[in-house]
Amino acid sequence: MGRPLLERLARTALVLLGASLLLFALTLAIPGNPAQVLLGPRATPEAISAFTHAMGLDQPLPVRLGRFLGHLLSGDLGTDVVSGRPVRDMVLEVLPATLLLAAAAIGLAVALGVPLGCYAATHPGGVIDQALAIVSVSVIAVPSFVVALLLLLVFSAGLHWLPVIGGGASGLLLPALSLALGWIGYIARLLRASLLEVLGADHVRTLDAYGVPRRRIVLRFALRLAAVPVLAVLGVGIGRLLGGAVLVEIVFARPGLGTLVFDAIGNRDYPVVQGSVLVVVVMFTLANLAVDLLLLRLDPRAT
Repeated sequence: MGRPLLERLARTALVLLGASLLLFALTLAIPGNPAQVLLGPRATPEAISAFTHAMGLDQPLPVRLGRFLGHLLSGDLGTDVVSGRPVRDMVLEVLPATLLLAAAAIGLAVALGVPLGCYAATHPGGVIDQALAIVSVSVIAVPSFVVALLLLLVFSAGLHWLPVIGGGASGLLLPALSLALGWIGYIARLLRASLLEVLGADHVRTLDAYGVPRRRIVLRFALRLAAVPVLAVLGVGIGRLLGGAVLVEIVFARPGLGTLVFDAIGNRDYPVVQGSVLVVVVMFTLANLAVDLLLLRLDPRAT
């Protein structure tokens, strides 16, 4: 695994560098004077000039780019314009809540999607298999924040079963379900198709002919091979889950990166927005690297 591992680490580093350069370019593309935007319309020319010099906005572009990359390598995400606090500290305060929400959504999707996929593969054409096909196609096309609003209206405003906002398991259930609902059917359908292909292989049919119980064949032999494409899709889907978590946090007013970015946009606090987006990019890239290495472990042919 030495060479494939080094290749994947090099690709990850290039992706992070490219994302950082793109974010820096997008910051430069913001119309108007950043100092004027951040300080507001009543700022005096002297205040704008002092702020521009303090933020290094009057430096040549190569100098600003080098300083930007140097700060990133040292873990410095900038300073909050409103409070003067380091952006890194602000992000680290709310990051666990976002990670908890994303992990709960992934866990819920896998915990429900895998058993449904296994059952559908072992009972093709049944009622559950057909219902799963209809529901998965219908739900996956709906954005997570729309699902969040519908669940909020039904279970909180309508039935009063769960709180609108709050911590604990009850306050986490609806946001996690909003993110996981579309992935449950998707994982189940993908696992079903993969399992049917694996169960049709010669070595699996040989086990079936020798009288090995179907349940043991699925759990001991077929599921590991069938899980490879599911893991590959989940690696890409983690980015969508993180992006959806930001929107769902805003809907449910949960503390997290979503609320932090939403408030920063309202305050025109671009350093906070920039730092938060960079953290999401890093998490997405590292998650894909972890899934890629896991796939390499499960299937060494995927080099």
